[in-house]
Amino acid sequence: MRRNSNTRRLSIQKRKCGRLGAAMVELAVCLPIFLAILLGIIEFGRAMSVAQLLNAAAREGCRDAIIEGATTDSVRDRVRQQVVNTVGCSSQSVTVDISISSGESAGTSAQTDLTKAESRDLITVKVSVPHSAISYSLAKWLNGKTLRGVCAMRRE
Repeated sequence: MRRNSNTRRLSIQKRKCGRLGAAMVELAVCLPIFLAILLGIIEFGRAMSVAQLLNAAAREGCRDAIIEGATTDSVRDRVRQQVVNTVGCSSQSVTVDISISSGESAGTSAQTDLTKAESRDLITVKVSVPHSAISYSLAKWLNGKTLRGVCAMRRE
């Protein structure tokens, strides 16, 4: 009887050692896939967050631009500074476009000088940042893409 119990113990130990090797192989196969998925979630979440921050900066710039006395340079500088402060990228990577459409022809951009804008003119502020300027990871899933924020309001 004693011999049977020792044999069983050895058999169980051999199976545990064999199972340990299988667990390591499973880990080696699954861990890179899991990490790639995790980094993708983080990267796309960051892109969505930055897109929302760009929309907020464009909205703030539009609110400044529709007020009497606003200049194109002051609005552009304020939007650029807000993006740099909230997103954390360099000011050289931020592009701010301001266009003014007259009240009659809302579809065409006639000018870009806010000092010449009249009441009821549609002012559009577009902010863009390349994804490479805000990316956290080394993976370049969104490489070459540009994140944008847009807002349009009528001049008071």
